[in-house]
Amino acid sequence: MPVIRASFRLAVLLLPAGLANSTPLPTAAVQTHAESRPGGLILQAGEGERRVRRPREGGAPGLTTPFRLLVDRRNGGSPDLVMGYEEIAPGDAIQPHHHLLADEIIIVHSGGGRVFLGDRVADVGTGGTIYIPRNTRIAVRNTGSAPLAIFFIFSKPGFEEMMRDNSVLEGETPTPISAAERARIEARNRWHTIHDAH
Repeated sequence: MPVIRASFRLAVLLLPAGLANSTPLPTAAVQTHAESRPGGLILQAGEGERRVRRPREGGAPGLTTPFRLLVDRRNGGSPDLVMGYEEIAPGDAIQPHHHLLADEIIIVHSGGGRVFLGDRVADVGTGGTIYIPRNTRIAVRNTGSAPLAIFFIFSKPGFEEMMRDNSVLEGETPTPISAAERARIEARNRWHTIHDAH
């Protein structure tokens, strides 16, 4: 029991401070590190699968900030859990959507924003937690002047593949996504995520 208790304390201590730093690492090194350990991961600050969202063609609204996938089937070999980290720029937003199969938890690491959860609206700040049951509409807008840094955790896989479809690995050129390509990506991923009207 002492080993389990100590391991849990270490995980709790490392999560908020250690993973949020944005120390650049070569993407290839991060990929190799993550994929070579299917029995679990120990990620240092800034590690993870670092990706950059592709902008929407014509400058249509959408997240434009980099993000990291930390744990999923490819990173650590988890058949169920998905975890990632991103910083939402001031004025930027996670557009309204809902997940059909997975519950989600968002932990606010720093900054603040406005949350639209089902029919509720509330402001949330550093240290806040948002629990999104499956089939519940969610949107989050950064209403502050600093980045809104969040960790996101899903109970089942799926959404991380859509995030990959809409992005490129850090260091690659993020070519714009046309409306037609975006529609194809959303249609391909409708088994787990539905984008709601804005």
